[in-house]
Amino acid sequence: MEEGLPERGNVTEMLKAWSDGNRGAAESFMPLVYEELRRQAHRYLYRERRNHTLQTTGLVHEAYLRLVDQRDVTWQNRAHFFAIAAQMMRRILIDYAIRRNRLKRGGTSEDVTLDDALGLANKEKSIDLLSLDEALTRLEQLDEQQARIVELRYFSGLSVEETAEVLGKSASTVKRDWAMAKAWLKGQLS
Repeated sequence: MEEGLPERGNVTEMLKAWSDGNRGAAESFMPLVYEELRRQAHRYLYRERRNHTLQTTGLVHEAYLRLVDQRDVTWQNRAHFFAIAAQMMRRILIDYAIRRNRLKRGGTSEDVTLDDALGLANKEKSIDLLSLDEALTRLEQLDEQQARIVELRYFSGLSVEETAEVLGKSASTVKRDWAMAKAWLKGQLS
């Protein structure tokens, strides 16, 4: 084992060592979380249009490159890491959609059902990913916590309990805010 490197199984210690500038910890940490990042990326891409050209591996690798470049993050724990990874993946997909859909290039807007986007019962309504991102940005201005909950639940696929842990809130608060955020977004996107 490399000197100053936490044991391989202790993810939180590895994250803290990475925060303290130990690049070896980052290199050792990533193989431990790679499969979870792949599952997270797969959940994102599953909700995308069927003919999406960005693949799971490409999304994971792009997120990885952005994550290892983080200099000012003090990693708290595994859930915090995956929350940041979710933000990275969301940004990558939004950037990808913007590039792909530029009108000057002849791109068109790709729709995803509101049910797919938010887990709602109404499958007849559809929205595009850029509209969802704009709505989340507006929600963030109104209620940052609700926007964060949507990001963690939808984009990261975290459970209510995991989301509560990341935010330091109770599960009942997360459930309530999740329901309110979904209702608000449904109104904005319909």
